[in-house]
Amino acid sequence: MNGSVTTIILTFNEEVHIARSIASAKAYSSDILVVDSFSTDKTVDIAKAAGARVMQNKFVNQARQFNWALEHGEVTTDWILRLDADEIIGADLAERINRDLAALPADVSGITFDRRHIFMGRWVRRGGRYPLRLLRLWRNGKGAVEDRWMDEHVVISDGRIIHMAGQFDDASLMDLTFFTAKHNAYATREAIEVLNARYGLFGDGGHDTSPNMGRQARVKRFIKERIFNKMPFGTGPLAYFLYRYVIQLGFLDGKTGLIYHFLQGFWYRFLVNAKIVELERIVKDANSREERIAVLAAATGLRL
Repeated sequence: MNGSVTTIILTFNEEVHIARSIASAKAYSSDILVVDSFSTDKTVDIAKAAGARVMQNKFVNQARQFNWALEHGEVTTDWILRLDADEIIGADLAERINRDLAALPADVSGITFDRRHIFMGRWVRRGGRYPLRLLRLWRNGKGAVEDRWMDEHVVISDGRIIHMAGQFDDASLMDLTFFTAKHNAYATREAIEVLNARYGLFGDGGHDTSPNMGRQARVKRFIKERIFNKMPFGTGPLAYFLYRYVIQLGFLDGKTGLIYHFLQGFWYRFLVNAKIVELERIVKDANSREERIAVLAAATGLRL
């Protein structure tokens, strides 16, 4: 079977990263599709100049944008790879994709990679941040992204998931102002997901722990939704930070590690908790699902 790959990259104002991500994807891709959310910088021009196909679509959330790409992107290759604009596929992983993909058994439908997180120029090795095992490569027609507002994963319809070793980096070149602004937006979306689970706003309440998303993602989802989100206010973020920083040896990542683990492990998780409190006050007087969605959309600016 042919091992051809289309890499799909979602963008909005990614002129700093897009040429780098396309360059890494060229090493193994037959086709590179950039789906842009009407960037106001040079992202589209840079992507076209780098040899990618570019389509534009109005953004709702990551999941719906990616699934729009799967539906409208005219992808004809045998495999699809999801790559964020600030991520890089290393030369060794690209070589394995080129060498091994075509020879895989027909019952293999998905492939996970281990992602390294590069923060302020340093690899954050500890605190449970490596390896982050993510399903990012799957057979065309066998996978889609969960319809969630946050923490969405690729889920395959059938077949086995295997792992492929090699360098895969999340390596943003942006500063701490960008990092905190991005996580502030993430916190709003994650708070919406918690309210979805409590009030059934969008159907199933988001409790999908399908084995077809990969084992690590499934276990983390279970712990977050069944244990962490039910802890008393403020205790979850503190316990999580101490677990990462002490038990999982995050302190060995030095000054950069302290900044990262505190911001991402405590501040962000506490912000999610605080936004849940805020949004629950907003919806407490709503008398129906439709009313709750309407007031949440007005409060957050999200297209719920």
